[in-house]
Amino acid sequence: MNLNYSVKIETFAERHFIKSFQKKYKIQWDFTLRAIVAELERIDTLLLTDRAETICDVGDIKIIKTKFKVAKTKVSAKKSGNRCIVAWHKDNQLVFILLVYGKINLNGTNETAEWKKIIKNNYPQYKHLF
Repeated sequence: MNLNYSVKIETFAERHFIKSFQKKYKIQWDFTLRAIVAELERIDTLLLTDRAETICDVGDIKIIKTKFKVAKTKVSAKKSGNRCIVAWHKDNQLVFILLVYGKINLNGTNETAEWKKIIKNNYPQYKHLF
C-alpha cells in the first residue's frame, strides 16, 4: 500500500548535524532536504530500494536507516557516507527524522553503535527498541 506519510524533522536533528550540512552545502542542502522528505513521504516505496534498510521493527514503529547524496555532488548516496535515521510510525502514518549525519560526524569505529547511542541518549521514547 503506497500512502503518503507526514514527515517531521525532530528538533535534535535540526540542531545538530543538519546545521553543518546547511552551512557546508547552502542551497544544495535545501534541495537535498526536500528530496529526503519527499522520499520519506513514500517510505514504503523507499524500502524497496537499496538506499534504505529496516534496523528494527517493534509494534507499529520501524527504525530505518537511509542513504542520501547531496544535490549536485558527484558522489553516490552509498559512497557519500550520508545517512538519515528515521522512526516510521505505521499506524499514525508519521515519519520522524531523528538523525541526519555524515560518517565524519560520528566518533568511534562502529558507525551503527555510535548512532544508536545518540538515539538512545536523545530520544527516550525509542530507547527500548535497541
